[in-house]
Amino acid sequence: MTGVLIRRAAPEDLGAVLGLVREFYLVDGHDYDHDALVRALGPLLGGDEHGGVWLFDTGYAVLTWGYSLESGGRDALLDEFYVRDRGRGTGSAVLAELADVARAAGASRVFLETERPNHAARRFYRRSGFTEEDSTWLSLAL
Repeated sequence: MTGVLIRRAAPEDLGAVLGLVREFYLVDGHDYDHDALVRALGPLLGGDEHGGVWLFDTGYAVLTWGYSLESGGRDALLDEFYVRDRGRGTGSAVLAELADVARAAGASRVFLETERPNHAARRFYRRSGFTEEDSTWLSLAL
């Protein structure tokens, strides 16, 4: 599919973004914390320092900036990616556009994570050029 209309979300899109996030979290089994999401989305909708949110006709994506010596500097994290109407090429078109956005912002790599049992998502990402790495992410809640 070509011709997917994707645009950078702005502060006035907060309500629409929250609606999509709520839908995604329900589908994917994540806890939805409205206040925490509003705080986290503010800088992403209001500027480019940390990354941004992109909207398209059937979903949204969050791309954030990181920095890594292994990546040679700036890299990007596809933090969230939700496509409501799958199997029509929208996801592939959006991923290609976001790769261009990351490249233009000086990122040398785009990272993402999937839940361990989500084999379908990993197949999709591999078809889009992503490769699995041997490293394992760990986290510490602060």
